[in-house]
Amino acid sequence: MAVVLLSTAMIATAQNTDKKQHRQWTKEMLDYKHDFIAEQTDMSPAQRDKFMPLYEAMEKEIYNLNHNARVQARKLADAKTKATDQEYFNTAKAMSQVKVKEGEIESKYFDKFAKILSKKQMFQLKQAEIQFSRQMLSKGKKK
Repeated sequence: MAVVLLSTAMIATAQNTDKKQHRQWTKEMLDYKHDFIAEQTDMSPAQRDKFMPLYEAMEKEIYNLNHNARVQARKLADAKTKATDQEYFNTAKAMSQVKVKEGEIESKYFDKFAKILSKKQMFQLKQAEIQFSRQMLSKGKKK
C-alpha cells in the first residue's frame, strides 16, 4: 500500500513539475517573441506598453480557439464507441473553420493595433511574425 501511495505521489509530483516547466518554457518563448516583434518594428517603450497586452489577448484568443478544436478532435479520435459520419463531418468542419476564425480575430485586433503602431510598423509586425515563425521552424529542424 505504501509503495502504491508513494508511486502515485511521485507521478503527481513529476506531472506538476512537467506542467511548471511547460509554463516556464511557454512564458520564455512568448517573452522572446514579444521582444523580437518589438525590436523588428522599432516600437518605443510607450508603444510596447500599450501594444503587448493587446497582442497577448489576441494570442490567447487564438490559442483557445486552436485548443478547443484539438480537444474536440482528440475526443472523437479517442472515443470508445464508433463515431457517426455526422460526428466526423462536424469535427472536420470545426477544424477547418479554425483558420477562418483566426483571421477574424486578427482582423479585430488589427484595428486596435493601428491605433498604437504606425502604418510602417503594422507592415513590419506581419513581417516579424512570419520571420519569427520561420526562425522557430528552422531551429526545430536543426534539433
